[in-house]
Parts: sequence; structure tokens; C-alpha cells
Amino acid sequence: MQARPLALPAFIVALFFPFHGLQAQKKIKVENLPNFDLHRFHFGFALSYNTSDFQVKLDPQAPFRDSLQVLQHLKQPGFNLGIVTSFNMNPFLSLRFIPSLSFQERILQYEFRRTDGSSAYFQKPVESTYLEFPLLLKYRSARINNFAVYLIGGGKYCIDMASQKDVNNSLDDEVVVKLARNDYGFEIGGGTDMFLTYFKFGIELKAAFGIPNLLIDDNTRFSTPIESLRSKNWVLTFTFEG
Repeated sequence: MQARPLALPAFIVALFFPFHGLQAQKKIKVENLPNFDLHRFHFGFALSYNTSDFQVKLDPQAPFRDSLQVLQHLKQPGFNLGIVTSFNMNPFLSLRFIPSLSFQERILQYEFRRTDGSSAYFQKPVESTYLEFPLLLKYRSARINNFAVYLIGGGKYCIDMASQKDVNNSLDDEVVVKLARNDYGFEIGGGTDMFLTYFKFGIELKAAFGIPNLLIDDNTRFSTPIESLRSKNWVLTFTFEG
């Protein structure tokens, strides 16, 4: 008769224990690719969406010697394809070389004043196909389960494979704004790494700024008012590394 009061608590404990075990198992998260940071080199590929623009500086004397009233630079979308090579110096710092093919377009929109006081408008698309060679340092946080965040920055050298620097600008309506074939600059940005079952997936946002003046002034009314044109891009990149 003395054992019966203990039977009910024991029954409750036995009933609760399996559910408690299930809840404990749910809290345990599997770490994907646990040895990923132990390898010195990683390879993969990158797909990017870019928005290209110019940093435009007008010649201060232009309003006094030509009829240009307004010059607008309109950014346009494009995309990049790249190959990722990453050298891990330690689990938090890596050196990344990502040669890429970048398709970019920008539009320069001109408004000139005619002699009768009316306006003439011209749009000059500036298309480039760059072969890019960026060398970047990536500083990553410690992993939190299967996620990490990082900062990235460095420099790049570019060659425009579609440069029109040798085009003959003899017809006004067909005049192109000529750019130099070579460009270089710096990139800075950040992103997040997600360690999946078979590969690491990254999402990255960068800003890229060119350093040299790309404009080739061939004394047309579309190039003379401009003192300098420098490249500027925003790049959203998706990386896949094994």
C-alpha cells in the first residue's frame, strides 16, 4: 500500500522522457562540410549581376565654348561569369583570384542647344566586354553552425575586349564615345557564406571604382565637353565553391 503514491510520478516521468529526448535531438544541428577550412585551396565559379555607370567630370570651360546644356549618365544592367580560386591562409583570412568575363553597358545622354533655341537630344550607348583580373582579400567571421559573414576588398585590372578606340568618328549621328582599352581600380564589399551539404554557397555585394580616366578625346562634340570618365559598378555575386 505504501508503493502506490510513487507509481503515478514514475509513470509521468516515463511518459515525458521520450518527448524530452526528441526536443533535445531537434536542438542538435548538423555541421555541413566540417573540414572545409582545413584545405588550403578551394575552387569554384561565380555568377554576377552588375549595374554599370560612370563617374563623370565635365570640363569647366565647356559651357562657354559649345552648346551642351545637359549631360546625363544612365546606368545599365549586365552580368559576369568568373572562376574562383581561393587560397586560405587561415580559417578567417583568404586570398582570392577570380578571373571573369564582364558584360557592361552605360548610356551617355546629351542635350545640345540649337541656334534657333530648340534642343537636340542624343543617346550614346557605351558597351564594354571586360576581361577582369581581381585579386581580393577576404576576412571571414567564425562559423555559426553553417553560416558565416565576411568583408572583402582589393584591386583589379581589366582589358576591354570590345573597345572601339579605333572607330572613325566621321558621321555625327554615328559618333561613339571612345574609351581606353585598359582599366584598373579597387573593389570593396561584403557577403555571407552558407555551408551546404556538398558545396559552399556565397552571396556577395561589392562596389567597384575605376582609377584612370578612360575617355579618349577625339575632338567630337560628344567627347570635348568631358574632362574625365571613370568606371563605377555595383556587383551582386553568387559563388559556388567545393
